[in-house]
Amino acid sequence: MGAARVLLLVALLALPGCSLLRRGPEAPSPGAGVPAPPRDLAAIPDAVPRDEPRSRYGNPATYEVFGRKYRVMKSSKGHVERGLASWYGPGFHAERTSSGEPYDMYAMTAAHKTLPIPCFVRVTNLENGRSVVVRVNDRGPFVGDRIIDLSYTAAWKLDMLRAGTAKVEIRVLEPGRRAPPPPVVAAAMPAAPVAAPIAAPVVAPMVAAVATPAAGGGRLLQVGAFGSRANADALVSRLQASGIGGASVSEASVGGRTVFRVRVGPVADAEQATQLADRLRAFGIPDARPALD
Repeated sequence: MGAARVLLLVALLALPGCSLLRRGPEAPSPGAGVPAPPRDLAAIPDAVPRDEPRSRYGNPATYEVFGRKYRVMKSSKGHVERGLASWYGPGFHAERTSSGEPYDMYAMTAAHKTLPIPCFVRVTNLENGRSVVVRVNDRGPFVGDRIIDLSYTAAWKLDMLRAGTAKVEIRVLEPGRRAPPPPVVAAAMPAAPVAAPIAAPVVAPMVAAVATPAAGGGRLLQVGAFGSRANADALVSRLQASGIGGASVSEASVGGRTVFRVRVGPVADAEQATQLADRLRAFGIPDARPALD
């Protein structure tokens, strides 16, 4: 049985463009607009809680995604929550967050559906005890039962890059006040950073808005964005071969460059979106999100 597993793994890694390679040791593709990982991710400091006014953007009283209405909290004081965390990486780098700031995958930031933007939270991985402090400046995640989306560096520090998700506790921190200790004893940092996945397939960052309707009704999930039409078409072919239908490519301009976005669907509601996101996660795309434009 052990030999069979080894042979299966070798076969999977040999597949051209196999999604497993996106979590491997490759650096971001040249010209993709994604810088190489810092030499020492552990040296990147956690966010430091400080008094900041509410962002001009990303703080509507309410907003709706996939038919679900979200109400932004008037105050985050004392907020504690437990659930699943996920992370987003190269495909979002330098894109606009809900606060209007460019996303930096190597900064200590996060996305949350209802916390005021900005605010500061301690995130503790309840599976290994590791803990970080991040600044919330984006909205999401909107698919599945995840409660927070973390930056690449924050996810690395929590040792959840390869798994994609982790059970966490998030606790809002108030500037100038002594924070309570984490719920568990912090564990040692990972021995070495996992190199950033290649820059495609990627997805666009979420903002507080209604997801894009598909022709004939329903919503689309975005699963990738490429600088090359050929690479986008290749992902569509792999999705179709795996039994995930309804994939298409659309062209857009992002930050002055042309990107080819791969989307799947339509889905009628949040439940169907979650089911499709679960299939995409099994395929190797853990961060599918509602398409917004």
